[in-house]
Amino acid sequence: MSLLTVANLRHAFGRQIVLDGLGFSIEAGQRIGLVGRNGCGKTTLMRVIAGHITPDEGHLQIGRSTRVGYLAQDPDLDPDETLRGAAEGAFADLHDLHRQLDAVFAEMSQADDATLDVLLRRQETLQQRMELAGGYVIDHKIDAMLHGLGFSDAQFDLKVEDLSGGQKSRLALTRLLLEEPDLLLLDEPTNHLDIAGRIWLEEFLADEFRGAVLMVTHDRYMLDRVVHRILEVEQGRVIDYPGNYSKLRKLRAERKLADARTFDKQQAFVRQQKQFIARYKTGQRAKQARGRESRLERFKQEEMVERPIESATMRLRLPKAPRSGDIVISAEGVSKAYDQTRLFDSVDVKIERGERWGIIGPNGAGKTTLIRCLLGQLASDAGSVRIGAGVRVGYYAQTHEHLDLSLTVSQYLQRTIVKNAEEAGVTVDGTEQTARDLAGAFLFSGSDQDKTLDVLSGGERSRAVLAGLIAGSHNLLVLDEPSNHLDIPSSERLEEVLSREAGYSGTLLLVTHDRALLDATCDHLIALDGRGGVKVFFGTYSDWQRAEQQRKDAARAGRAGPSRAAKPAKMRKSGPTQRVSVKDPAMKLGLGALESRIEEIQHRTAEIDSLLSEPDNYKNPDRTRELTGERAVLAAELEPLESEWFRRAEGGS
Repeated sequence: MSLLTVANLRHAFGRQIVLDGLGFSIEAGQRIGLVGRNGCGKTTLMRVIAGHITPDEGHLQIGRSTRVGYLAQDPDLDPDETLRGAAEGAFADLHDLHRQLDAVFAEMSQADDATLDVLLRRQETLQQRMELAGGYVIDHKIDAMLHGLGFSDAQFDLKVEDLSGGQKSRLALTRLLLEEPDLLLLDEPTNHLDIAGRIWLEEFLADEFRGAVLMVTHDRYMLDRVVHRILEVEQGRVIDYPGNYSKLRKLRAERKLADARTFDKQQAFVRQQKQFIARYKTGQRAKQARGRESRLERFKQEEMVERPIESATMRLRLPKAPRSGDIVISAEGVSKAYDQTRLFDSVDVKIERGERWGIIGPNGAGKTTLIRCLLGQLASDAGSVRIGAGVRVGYYAQTHEHLDLSLTVSQYLQRTIVKNAEEAGVTVDGTEQTARDLAGAFLFSGSDQDKTLDVLSGGERSRAVLAGLIAGSHNLLVLDEPSNHLDIPSSERLEEVLSREAGYSGTLLLVTHDRALLDATCDHLIALDGRGGVKVFFGTYSDWQRAEQQRKDAARAGRAGPSRAAKPAKMRKSGPTQRVSVKDPAMKLGLGALESRIEEIQHRTAEIDSLLSEPDNYKNPDRTRELTGERAVLAAELEPLESEWFRRAEGGS
């Protein structure tokens, strides 16, 4: 079933044509990647489909019952809501019932006997309505999704107004996924996700989400894992490729080669026809020449292909780095904490000349702080750091706080060239023309070179900073999230330049959530766990991932016992039980064990109902929430157990 049909879509901003007659359709359940250079019109197309922009021309038809969900760059959230309450807003009716029940609990704590019976009946009615609407089964789903996207239980009660921009974006993504639209439009959903969050999202989209997905992302691993079709926006039009991103690279290269051959053949045919026409346009064969001229004009209009345009990539070429000492950085027992929160504890690492190190870990784990401690920019709480002899550091900071935004691109590069030369004690040509040549190599056209840094997009500013970094002769490159705002071709080119094959002989220290970039450039890792723990690993990111999976599998195997009965997990409002999925354990339980567990749940539920009627409990809101939460979790566990019991009863097994 077609969810969306787009035909002859055209849109322009002023004189700049962004979408030029593109067309495609999306069927139910499809997973589609939308790729293209920065500024090619991907976000514009997304906003047209979402109804935020009316196109200049063309036809766009969305299925009558199709629900479209769009992840906006600036989410519209209620600042007074809690984080969890905002996520729960995906279930508007249930969210309202939760609010009403909380209000009843608050009234119970101060109610007299006369009104208590009324409130208890009101509580029972609300809980029945909540169970019909999904109840605390939905709670489990909300909690699991918030956890998957990097939120902790301690953050659930934070106000939306107190969240960072990245947290708000992740919250908006959580809410959108919970709404389960038929067509999910995701524009850079990984922007504020760490590696664990990206892995969770790609597994959810690939294995659990039932709707169709149209996704813009620069994460090549996600494109390979999730999508089975890719639309590439090029010169305002869409080229449709089957398969994931790895297959696209192969098919695109084949298409470019075929187009080039067709173009060359057609050009040879045109030259041949023009020669004939020029030679015989007068004389006895003039009529034949005029006929060929008419056919040639029709051929140009109807059959002739345009010259294939290879998208420009950054022409990165690192100057030869001067030789540093054998030991570039040596750290012993380095520790750092903020506000009594340990970021990392007792880091011992020795980075030798020519090695490639990646630093990984969850958001907030202290990766940038560790870099600054290793470079001596920030004092550690304990331990020592020694930087080796002859080390010249080129540091790409994630925030670009060092930039003078009033400078134009060419002015910034000219000053950077001169500064690098002075630090290296060499004389270079720091003229304006040299700076403009460098800017051109980094995809800044003549007019773009005279733009001030404050009006550049994030990707353009990143390219400017990288250009300045490359202009120096650094034997230690420290890159903190260099690909955050780069499109895929630029990221791939950066990988090539940082590789040993490209001739860079210096040392690399890289912080990134881009797994493809990490795998392509680093063979040593420092892994922070976000709780103060640090592991030094000798191998690539893929090696690390395999080792971690083997460790988890071994730990699970060691914990496995004869009984696999599920235990409900801890409630968000604190409760005595633990909660996990019960579907698989129910299938594995014997009939006797199944009946026994059902009886246990029913018995405990009756106990809770009795406790809820006691004055000491119903006048204590926290205790009431705790008991109500436990009861709901038990109900969530009971449902699949009873379903399994009935299935066996009907099947006679």
